[in-house]
Amino acid sequence: MTQKPALVPKNLVLPFILITSLFALWGFANDITNPMVAAFKRVLELNNTQASWVQLAFYGGYFTMALPAAFFIKKYSYKTGVLLGLGLYAFGACLFYPAAAWESYGFFLAALYILTFGLAFLETTANPYILSMGPEATATQRLNLAQAFNPMGALAGLFVAKTFILNSLQSNNTDENGKIIFDSLDEAAKAVIRTNDLMVIRDPYVMLGLVVIGIFVVIAMMKMPESKEGAGKIDFKNTMKRLLANRNFVEGTFAQMFYVGAQIMVWTYIYQYAEAIGITTYNAVNYAYASLGVFLVGRWICTFLLRILAPTKLLAAFAVLAMAFTLGAIFLEGMTGLYSLVGISFAMSLMFPTIYGIALDGLGEDSKFAAAFLVMAIVGGAIMPTLQGMILDLGGTGYTDTLILGVSEVNFSFFLPLSCFLMVFLFAVRVKKLEN
Repeated sequence: MTQKPALVPKNLVLPFILITSLFALWGFANDITNPMVAAFKRVLELNNTQASWVQLAFYGGYFTMALPAAFFIKKYSYKTGVLLGLGLYAFGACLFYPAAAWESYGFFLAALYILTFGLAFLETTANPYILSMGPEATATQRLNLAQAFNPMGALAGLFVAKTFILNSLQSNNTDENGKIIFDSLDEAAKAVIRTNDLMVIRDPYVMLGLVVIGIFVVIAMMKMPESKEGAGKIDFKNTMKRLLANRNFVEGTFAQMFYVGAQIMVWTYIYQYAEAIGITTYNAVNYAYASLGVFLVGRWICTFLLRILAPTKLLAAFAVLAMAFTLGAIFLEGMTGLYSLVGISFAMSLMFPTIYGIALDGLGEDSKFAAAFLVMAIVGGAIMPTLQGMILDLGGTGYTDTLILGVSEVNFSFFLPLSCFLMVFLFAVRVKKLEN
């Protein structure tokens, strides 16, 4: 009887645990930030497009820094890349302190942009490192396992956002009729509340920065079992020739861009969708919790299913499921539509690590630069939410100002993630055909 290859060899268990912990760390940053689109919109009285710049800054940082991160890691080491990533992460988080003092939206966006420079380093390092920690036959399953800890960090981020930010924002207070009091105040009263609320937003990020500094110190003192690879030599031109000739990698990069765009749209605009049916932003976090809960359950289920089913087959099936749930969110009214929106997260649970594993399969040493391009593909999370915000602004700054195809603009806007899931499906089907 042939023994199944180990998921993680015994001698690599500790490094695997340490690097896997980083997945929770950037999950925390992602999901403490998603509710900030709605928070900044109210506190600073922005329209939907302007509020979406939070995601443009956050995920734009990934696009900017992923390739420089790959060069840096290639020249130095995984550990050095992790340390630089943690340093940039902490610096960006701590910049929220002067941003709140200046009460500058632009300063907050710059802080988020720099924070995600660090996340780009961490993701560019951690994903291929996890893939390399064991047999190639179990690489995709191993990455799914590590990625399962990402939503755990995300749940913690949502908890902090709800408990310490949204629950404390005075601009969210309502009168006995459920109307937002802030909207009816004069400018002087609004200024006082704005100062308070920006400090409320500031504090968790600054605390996060201090925690990250602590993690930086721990990892700096820890001996990691790796050395420089390639002796610092970089043959970028020939690497790019090989990568561009690999159809799975090229199409996988685009599929990842569409997937991340869909994920961020679903998780960002669940608050606006809920508000459109009469649920406050504070209470809408409960549905974001539910989304991450089913996402986490899906990750663990898929880690098991990948032992018995081909990744491409599962990816195609889950893309179809995602499209079905998205159609429900578009055309079903009220709570049924919201439940459909939550259900999308279960279907998304498989996608990121599976697309990643398929795109990097068999690339060897080229995977370091390939990983950078897959991290750059996260720019989909910067572009797509801004486009969705523009759709929401078609009839005004509200979410139900006009009807499009018989549904409100907030419902209609989910045609964007629907089209993204279609692209993921086409990628999975194409790769599956090559395997047969």
